[in-house]
Amino acid sequence: MQTHTEQFVEIAPSEEKKRAARVQNESGFEPLLDVAEASKLLRIHPKTLRTKARLGIIPAVQVGKLWRFRASALNEWLHELAS
Repeated sequence: MQTHTEQFVEIAPSEEKKRAARVQNESGFEPLLDVAEASKLLRIHPKTLRTKARLGIIPAVQVGKLWRFRASALNEWLHELAS
């Protein structure tokens, strides 16, 4: 029987700031992740991600019927969760 261990990949703060600054300089704002991209990043099921976003557990923005996520906000949320 295999056991499931959750592993979160956290980006170093300095590396994240450099990447965010580069993205913001190119387009003026940080690109948003969709549910599939964010769930892959967090390694959780998309339905779980939508539920947690709707309940306000995970930081997200709802645009019409679609949920969008900032990678930097998800990383901050993971950092706070791990503290």
